[in-house]
Amino acid sequence: MKILGIETSCDETSASVVENGQLLLSNVVASSMDLHAVYGGVVPEIAARSHIEHMMPVVEKALSEAFYPENRNLELGTRSNINSQLLITNSELDPWDQIDAIAVTQGPGLGGSLLAGVLTARTLAIAKKKPLYAVNHVSAHPFATFLTLQGPSLQEYVLPPQAPEFPMLALIVSGGHSQIVLFQSPLVYELLGQTRDDAIGEAFDKVAKILGLPYPGGPSVGKMAEKGDPFKYQLPKAKLDKPYEFSFSGLKTAVLRLAQAEIGEDYGFPSVQLSERLSEAQKADISASFQRIAVETVVEKTLLAYHEHSPASVVVAGGVAANPELRRQLAEALPIMPIYTDMKLCTDNGAMIATLAYHMAKGGVDPADPYTLDIKPNFPM
Repeated sequence: MKILGIETSCDETSASVVENGQLLLSNVVASSMDLHAVYGGVVPEIAARSHIEHMMPVVEKALSEAFYPENRNLELGTRSNINSQLLITNSELDPWDQIDAIAVTQGPGLGGSLLAGVLTARTLAIAKKKPLYAVNHVSAHPFATFLTLQGPSLQEYVLPPQAPEFPMLALIVSGGHSQIVLFQSPLVYELLGQTRDDAIGEAFDKVAKILGLPYPGGPSVGKMAEKGDPFKYQLPKAKLDKPYEFSFSGLKTAVLRLAQAEIGEDYGFPSVQLSERLSEAQKADISASFQRIAVETVVEKTLLAYHEHSPASVVVAGGVAANPELRRQLAEALPIMPIYTDMKLCTDNGAMIATLAYHMAKGGVDPADPYTLDIKPNFPM
């Protein structure tokens, strides 16, 4: 079963083809990150326009790479300039004849971004007469680790040697999400806990802004932290009544107050002026101290969940799964090695959407109605 997965929940337009929930045939991503970098974060209107521009070229290229690997190196066109070489029109093989279903992110995410993907998927499902599966973006993240095989044009991907086993404990950490989930099967799971305010990736982005580091904040703070002392400053950890819930807003505020104190100013000093007064050494030490506490927070709760539920495997998914300090601390803390996928599949991608959709189809979930499917910006797990 070959499924075309479409993902447009935030600022990345992605389409992928996955076979039987295991074989990655293509994965195309067009990011608008450069457009948002000047604002220090994602601007929803810009993201939506970028999706509209790139949606069909990305789909065309995903189909092309899946069935014509020789097209892998062709440039991605735009909506007004679709590369006619992407599909070999004189071939008897029509890629759409090979596609068994279409999957799309229904939510959660930015409304305009979700609309671009959902309306495209609905139109294609009707025009190509394919069943359509609506997928929860957060639930899909761990399923990127189920991709263990890659097609001939994707040999640079480093995938897990085997898929996770159930019961599976998933730590889902990204710019918009921080959750611990226990999966008994692909479609049966329990949300153990989630953030009450900021996601961990959002906290990284906000700390980067305070320190004047470039967007995206996660990699920038991580790189600066390598030069600093992680024990230079003692920052607080949130103490909550529910053991698996997170809160990062207090830690973010503590970093702000620390930065103000380091330059001899009080809480009224504007945060946008802090970076020009902080030294590189101070920025490095603050980054390292913040990163240590933020990572320790999620590692301690993951370890607690592991000992309470005894899962067969632990999966770490989402953009923050690429953080080296998180990987180091988890490897030291857990009795078993956590499972990660390739860095390119940690961030948002169509492959994870297609993979979960395969398990939905296999598990008997009915396809969505392509004439009525609507977005769910606040779609809970």
